[in-house]
Amino acid sequence: MSKSVIIINGPNLNLLGTREPEIYGAVTLKDIEAGTRAHGEKIGIEIDFFQSNNEGELVDAIQGAAGKHGGIILNAAAYTHTSVALQDAIKATGVPTIEVHLSNVFSREEFRHHSYISPVAAGVICGFGAKGYVLALDALADLID
Repeated sequence: MSKSVIIINGPNLNLLGTREPEIYGAVTLKDIEAGTRAHGEKIGIEIDFFQSNNEGELVDAIQGAAGKHGGIILNAAAYTHTSVALQDAIKATGVPTIEVHLSNVFSREEFRHHSYISPVAAGVICGFGAKGYVLALDALADLID
């Protein structure tokens, strides 16, 4: 495969499937990984998958994408609304990044309406559940072609 993408997931996403199923559904992070890997194989994109509850590890993963991956899919979860460090890492690497959220953050609490990631992202996908990762993968495939 000639193209490579890293999918980076932030805090509490390891609890998908049991965490607030009325918002996030029954899909687990392993389900999302399997689905995006399968789609990646179909469209010729190799995928690395990473999750951490720690902001610094997310920064390290973003920095590590430079020179290794053609794009980043980032669900920074709660750090979306608080982390200048993640924004700075994306800007510093220059790696095209798609911001993904499972839920429609704009239909939720007011604090979720602000993102530090959006201003430096190539695009934002929210509200489509696990399918958002596949949509982001298709978008990145076009960007890194």
